[in-house]
Amino acid sequence: MGDNFEEHNKLPELKLDAKQAQGFISFFKKLDADPRAIRFFDRKDYYTTHGENATFIAKTYYHTTTAVRQLGSGSDAISSVSVSKNMFETVARNLLLERTDHTLELYEGSGANWRRVKSGSPGNLGSFEDILFANNEMQDSPAIVAVLANLRESGCTVGLGYVDLTKRVLGLAEFPDDSHYTNLESTLVALGCKECLLPGDIAKSSDFKSLTDALSRCGVMVMERKKVEFKGRDLVQDLGRLVKGSIDPVRDLLAAFEYAPSALGCVMSYADLLADETNYGNYKIQRYDLDSYMRLDSAAMRALNVMESKSDANKNFSLFGLLNRTCTAGMGKRLLHMWLKQPLLDVDEINSRLDLVQAFVEDAALRQDLRQHLKRISDIERLTRSLEKKKASLVHVVKLYQSTIRLPFIKKALEQYNGQFALLIKDRYLDPLDTWTDDKHLNRFIALVETSVDLDQLENGEYMISSGYDSHLLTLKNEQDSLEQAIHDLHRKAANDLDLPIDKALKLEKGTQYGYAFRITKKEEPKVRKKLNVHFIVLETRKDGVKFTNTKLKKLSDQYQKVVEEYKSCQRELVARVVQTAASFSEVFEGLAWTLSEMDVLLSFADLAAGSPTAYTRPAISPSDEGDIILEGSRHPCVEAQDWLRGKSWFQIITGPNMGGKSTFIRQVGVNILMAQIGSFVPCDNASISIRDCIFARVGAGDCQLRGVSTFMQEMLETASILKGATNRSLIIIDELGRGTSTYDGFGLAWAICEHIVEVIQAPTLFATHFHELTALAPESASNEQSSKKLPGVSNYHVSAHIDLSSRKLTMLYKVEPGACDQSFGIHVAEFANFPESVVALARAKASELEDFSPAAILPSDPKEVGTKRKRAEDSDDVTKGAERARQFLKDFSELPLDKMELEQALEQVRKLKEGLEKDAVNSCWLQKFF
Repeated sequence: MGDNFEEHNKLPELKLDAKQAQGFISFFKKLDADPRAIRFFDRKDYYTTHGENATFIAKTYYHTTTAVRQLGSGSDAISSVSVSKNMFETVARNLLLERTDHTLELYEGSGANWRRVKSGSPGNLGSFEDILFANNEMQDSPAIVAVLANLRESGCTVGLGYVDLTKRVLGLAEFPDDSHYTNLESTLVALGCKECLLPGDIAKSSDFKSLTDALSRCGVMVMERKKVEFKGRDLVQDLGRLVKGSIDPVRDLLAAFEYAPSALGCVMSYADLLADETNYGNYKIQRYDLDSYMRLDSAAMRALNVMESKSDANKNFSLFGLLNRTCTAGMGKRLLHMWLKQPLLDVDEINSRLDLVQAFVEDAALRQDLRQHLKRISDIERLTRSLEKKKASLVHVVKLYQSTIRLPFIKKALEQYNGQFALLIKDRYLDPLDTWTDDKHLNRFIALVETSVDLDQLENGEYMISSGYDSHLLTLKNEQDSLEQAIHDLHRKAANDLDLPIDKALKLEKGTQYGYAFRITKKEEPKVRKKLNVHFIVLETRKDGVKFTNTKLKKLSDQYQKVVEEYKSCQRELVARVVQTAASFSEVFEGLAWTLSEMDVLLSFADLAAGSPTAYTRPAISPSDEGDIILEGSRHPCVEAQDWLRGKSWFQIITGPNMGGKSTFIRQVGVNILMAQIGSFVPCDNASISIRDCIFARVGAGDCQLRGVSTFMQEMLETASILKGATNRSLIIIDELGRGTSTYDGFGLAWAICEHIVEVIQAPTLFATHFHELTALAPESASNEQSSKKLPGVSNYHVSAHIDLSSRKLTMLYKVEPGACDQSFGIHVAEFANFPESVVALARAKASELEDFSPAAILPSDPKEVGTKRKRAEDSDDVTKGAERARQFLKDFSELPLDKMELEQALEQVRKLKEGLEKDAVNSCWLQKFF
């Protein structure tokens, strides 16, 4: 930002005379107060922002308030900051694409007369797209969502309406939800929601705090709307204008919902869709079904690093960055974004994608040819939208033409494929391309452009209608050429009359003030002064020479200018006609955009799989109620081979040293399954995957003090979402649960949660922990004399390490092996961090005292013993009964409606639960440890 501040200092300071300043200040102070709106004023060569906005821009983007100036004087003065055009683009991208706490407005005018010409928000980029994506591809298409929630004794029902302004899609969804709104959170993630509309009473009600918390977790900007805006009245009629096709299916769709239509009415009103007639007949409406895609909440998206983050050291830090090898200008990236947020559950559709990826992996020539052709494909989706909104120019039409003429080459490459998936490629790509490129569709479009556009002028950067396209335009063009010739003839005659070399001494110039005129240098002027005064009219005398004309040249110049203006007017009319005709092909272009985007993403998957230094493999996909999850030789340094076998190793407890790779290992498994369900090969030697309907991840926790949520509370909220939302078809990833509170409390919670997942939810689970006592849950973990409650399907794994006996140094082996580990080696990790030797020695002594460690226990005589289980003295029946009672306590606590209770009432209920637990703990040594 230092460079930006230097740039600011070079900008001209806003200078207005007293009358202009007073007029602007008067206008500015009449604007509605909106703390979220950042308002810029176009000063032609730069922009200004004022008031509190000026301070915000100075602090946020210049990191200094010295950029702030005062406009006006006395009590009427307002703050002012000047912003260059480049800086304005930077601010706009940050506010609309990265942040979700402000809207952006742009005003044009002068004095006291200003009007808003652009407005945008994180969910509505339309007005600013030309600025945001002038030099950058549009990677995502955000959605605006309106939500209605109805609380009843039987539970909560959520109605949802949304609009994607980029793709021109309207949608509805309605579903039951739990007290943490896990279904809503997953839906917002899947739709790529950036902005959410809520009725004011819901946004401010304590009863719906969990709902606003869910929106906050998703990074969504909440906009409060009046309850009256959530109305379904006249909705069918309004949709009849916007939606393509018959109104009957729309009416039937709306009838299936109770709350969603009112939410849709609000979002349509907020986006002001009916005010723009170019929207009429160009929207699609659809039902969003939660059961069609894997559900991913915001915690899972973060834990698995699905999307890019500004903190990423390089693009491969995120799954999107790794997979994104797309070639088209933006379309492929947006589709990849959508697929990552909406992994499939349909086995057949997943396998169809995998078939195509396999075809592209196996045929390198096909893959490379297609990728080369796709690199020359423009953003057809956005270009088509410009046509439909009547904002397109001849440039947009030509870009569509240049993309269209690549289609025969793409078809030819696909036709040469004769592998096992030839029929699928024919059905998926060749047949649609054959239809779209016939003489009734895109061949007509190509003919239109080649007939109407002067393609020869494209090399000069000029986009114009060919003069031969229209007889009147041709006449004007011929007249223009004839007048130009006459003017040049007159130039030669004047050179002869003045006895001056043509072009060298006597120049012919064309300008906006005088049109065509002659010019000579001041050095030549004395030689021809007499003739100039008699036969010519001097226009101006300047340092660079003398400009003059005569009656004939002035007459020809005036005629020429008139013809040029008429020619330009005719060009504009013809351009509008060509653009309007091109817009009639919009439906074909929309289908083409989807097909090429899909091909682009699948080719990207294939390029990654084929180009990786270590092999990727096609996963075998089975329905969620069949098969196991097997990942062999997963190409990650932490993973050798892992099987999730129903009834044997469905719940895996992973123990081992800090920094040994537990967290990386469990995340990698989630990433592999997500990759498989979007249709990608996975980095394994062999993979079999039973489809998962949801991935729940509780990986790490940071304080959320701005929302009043501590580390431990955040951990508990995320875990509660898992316990309430997970099914036996989900995948659960939990890392270091219970570390945010005391050891015994944390262990008790971890034990109870493990039992609940294994016995009630029965989902495949990876549970990384430093509570080594949890390994007693596995049937193979202890002898009969010392066994606790054994849970079928639980198995122990550990990340292995080696201790050098002589140096006490710990070496991570980065392997996951069967069996439990009884040590975390935290003291050894402290040594890695160069702790003082005295601190390390004291730590060993205290660890020895607390857990009855001995040097022999810390450093076993046989290094192979590292990772073996240590003995537990608790009675097995006592542990089993105590754990069951602890689980019941947690269940009772989780069911308390804390968000609806007063503090004293809540504390009283918790006190009663605690007293009951203490009473039952009298006969349980295991439970007594918690008090």
